[in-house]
Amino acid sequence: MGLDPTTVSRRQVLGAGAVVAAAATGVAAAPAAQATTATATTPVIKKVTIYRVVSYRYNSATHVTTVTKATKATVVARFVGTAVYLKNSHGTWFRVPYVWSRTKRALVFSRYLQLKLQAAAKPKPNPTAGVTVVSPGPFSAVSAYHTTDWARHLLNRAGYGPTDADLAAVRSTGYVGWLEAQMSPSHVSDTACAQVLSRLPAQGAAIWRVKHGIETGTINGWDQYNSVLQDFTVRALLSKRQLLTVMEDFWGNHFNVTIYADGTAESRAHYAYTIRARAFGRFADLLAAVTKHPAMLTYLNNRDSTAEHPNENQGRELLELHTVGVDAGYGEVGVINSARLLTGLGVDSDSGEYAYQPWNHWTGAVKVLGFSHANATDTGGEAAVNAYLSYLAHHPATAQRLARKLAVRFVSDTPSAGLVSLLAKTYLAHDTAIVPVLRVLFSSHEFAQSIGAKVARPFEHLVSTARRMGVTPALDNLDALLQLVYMADDAGHNPFGQPFPTGQPDTADAWESTAATLTRWNNTMSMVAGWYPSDVVRPTLLAAAVGPTLPATHGELLDVVARRMFGRVLAPAHKTAMLAFLGVTADKAVSSSSSAVSGGLPSLVAALLDSPYATLR
Repeated sequence: MGLDPTTVSRRQVLGAGAVVAAAATGVAAAPAAQATTATATTPVIKKVTIYRVVSYRYNSATHVTTVTKATKATVVARFVGTAVYLKNSHGTWFRVPYVWSRTKRALVFSRYLQLKLQAAAKPKPNPTAGVTVVSPGPFSAVSAYHTTDWARHLLNRAGYGPTDADLAAVRSTGYVGWLEAQMSPSHVSDTACAQVLSRLPAQGAAIWRVKHGIETGTINGWDQYNSVLQDFTVRALLSKRQLLTVMEDFWGNHFNVTIYADGTAESRAHYAYTIRARAFGRFADLLAAVTKHPAMLTYLNNRDSTAEHPNENQGRELLELHTVGVDAGYGEVGVINSARLLTGLGVDSDSGEYAYQPWNHWTGAVKVLGFSHANATDTGGEAAVNAYLSYLAHHPATAQRLARKLAVRFVSDTPSAGLVSLLAKTYLAHDTAIVPVLRVLFSSHEFAQSIGAKVARPFEHLVSTARRMGVTPALDNLDALLQLVYMADDAGHNPFGQPFPTGQPDTADAWESTAATLTRWNNTMSMVAGWYPSDVVRPTLLAAAVGPTLPATHGELLDVVARRMFGRVLAPAHKTAMLAFLGVTADKAVSSSSSAVSGGLPSLVAALLDSPYATLR
């Protein structure tokens, strides 16, 4: 079967040279003249015609490469079986993503083959070898409002707050066992959450399919945006893979693409899927996937960046926010060269999928910090970008920034330099793998001794309250999930709604303003009283806060509610204050007609949940 030199499909590549089966060793279509005289392993060197790609379109769904512009040249090529090699400037043979066209009697470009070769060349280390979780104990609280309950501490930091079922699971599995399972989320059964998620658009759907659906009216673009928030809220509320959801939030804000950003309706859900799939992998792989994702390329304008007019947005944020940080000393020249390197990373206008577009790539020598590259050809631009991203991912400044951000997320707003340094060293020693870093973090004494050191941000507080109250989404009305997001947004904390590339802040000072505090109080009261969110499944407040048996006295009532809400009784002074709030004494009998039960229970529970017993974690 001959290959059309301007349109190369996956089927043609497979038929000509069985690309997939031999991608690891390199396969292309060999010239017919050699096929009859050489074995599959005998090298044949011959002068042949090549159509060097200048511009092309690639359909990732059909794997068809359409070359729209090429230059004709004569080269000396080496064929090993059906693999094609050319010589570089040092005289070394290297594998190229070109296939032999029998009809054209020339080498033609295949983007599909290029992707296969890149995937085959990618190292596959064991990112988790050599580091294990150990229970750090003893656990201690920095807050007078908390006990040393390690299971609650773990669920408050590595999840969205405890439920009775999750507490039982953590205690049964143990500290180490639960964490190890969380870092291998596919091993954690999550059927209840999956049942709800099945009602939402599949985030892993190909971008081209979603784009086609939006264009033809079978998919609503606004619904695609909303589904990102609904999906995340379902996972925070219901998922047994709690640490994965926390890491989705962490990476989603580190690599922020603001929800509802212009032009990302077809790609934003897939972006969330991309991050979640790599949340426990190597940062180098996550960085590459995010940098080349259509949502990021659109959000930071790189899809419009050209050789003639490089756009600095993504090149700058890649350095300042995503990797080494502004203190690394790259300067404006570094930003310019970073932007130049990223030219050519684009989005196919037809499919909406990522496409490397060599005709847009700036060529010439570049230097950013310690990274230098000749960047001599437009077709070699993507390889230059890959090398650049790997350099940034492995840079010590990147290791320090990520280590500190993880310590701030899980330990305290002011983690020690010693802990940050230890996490950074672990990151670099394990080829940017995240799991070893998390293992060291959760094994640290600083984590064990930080109970109560973090403030729950508005969305975290709302979800943990909903989990305490047993609130779950109704399968026939998942729009109600957005009401939780709207409530958090009123306090400034839409999980992925930060309007700037910085993502949402993660320290207490950003969330303790008067306005945020007042909004939190109102939100808690709405949740507890059952006013909002509406159309959700919830037990009665009496069942959630008190249980099946009414205590004998008001003092006992306070003890029961406090234990059910945050696992301990109130300090004596606080209990006295709450009894005064209720206008009763501790020994006064309780009945179903008591005001603290019949009408005042929402105010009682809301007051407790808005106290530091629940707002600190």
